[in-house]
Amino acid sequence: MLTISERRLVIACGGTGGHLFPGIAVAEAWTRKGGEALLLISEKQIDALATEGYDHLRFEKMPSLAMPGVFSWRMLRFIFVFLRSLGACRRLLKDFRAEAVLGMGGFTSAAPLAAGRIAGLPTFIHESNAVPGKANRLNALFSRAVLVGFDECVPLFGKGKPVEVVGTPLRPSLVNRPARDEAIARFGLDPGKKTVMVMGGSQGARRLNELVAASLPRFAESGIQLLHISGPGDYELVKAAYAACPEAGLLLSFCSEIQFAYAAADLAICRSGASTLTELGYYEIPSVLIPYPFAADDHQTANARIFSGPGAAVLWVQDELDEENFSDKILSLILDEKQLLKMKAAAAGLSVPEASGRVCECIAASLGRSRHGHPEFQSTTDL
Repeated sequence: MLTISERRLVIACGGTGGHLFPGIAVAEAWTRKGGEALLLISEKQIDALATEGYDHLRFEKMPSLAMPGVFSWRMLRFIFVFLRSLGACRRLLKDFRAEAVLGMGGFTSAAPLAAGRIAGLPTFIHESNAVPGKANRLNALFSRAVLVGFDECVPLFGKGKPVEVVGTPLRPSLVNRPARDEAIARFGLDPGKKTVMVMGGSQGARRLNELVAASLPRFAESGIQLLHISGPGDYELVKAAYAACPEAGLLLSFCSEIQFAYAAADLAICRSGASTLTELGYYEIPSVLIPYPFAADDHQTANARIFSGPGAAVLWVQDELDEENFSDKILSLILDEKQLLKMKAAAAGLSVPEASGRVCECIAASLGRSRHGHPEFQSTTDL
């Protein structure tokens, strides 16, 4: 029997919502089962915003930098920051009496995983995307096993590490879906209009925000409304457009209660980060996915294809969109009720709501075997 009670898990996450929110979800699941969790986050503003409301969890900020090219002059600073973080992590793991370390991706995870490996602890990484990034390819070197969100990612880690498909953890605040009427009322929107949610991810999406802002008069004339979460960095950029066309809907810089935004949405326009797709599937929302074109290894396009393939979403290339064709394409889709229903059903079929529990089971199983002298990783399908 797996036991988590009183076991101590360090979760390294942060830097983006795509790493932080799944990490919080695992911490919530771990502590519900009686364990203790310590979350290591970055010093970015978005981490401070995203962790508001989780006072019952313990967070520690760690310095981190993205790894530059091998021959870049910035490599010296990266090494310096990594070594400083490594020393701090070793002290934290010792003081917390950590028994395992989980990295949720990004270079925020590198030093904690290395510290865990040095301490002889079971170490794991979680890769949400269809294509692993440079950071997680490095993090895999410090990890006992790899946990992934999509089947498509499994062969990309090669045969040197055990890999388990667990899905991407869904933050607990999203599990209980609000009623649409409640969500619409919460934002002061019109219950008789179709609602398009626009979201660029935790850090925003400049071009997406520009296209939507330019289309506001056309959307308002067509009788649809927007719930637009611009991200803090682009809020001032689009605020004037909404001031000039207030009937178009509501603009927010950040939404801490995103479950209400999802519950209000008839269609989503967004990037295709793995956490966003997990949430769209759970809320059964048809979506327009516009992958960030400069994402490492174009992983957002690979993610988007997992949803566009079965018809849960449409995939649009950013460079093919302009202020003239964008509004036409959106209106053609949002006003096609039959198509939206098909997309909604397809999105529901891609939901993996139990991912947090699967992650906890993998770690608990390894801790159990370590206690009995069997540290090797075992698939949760054998538990």
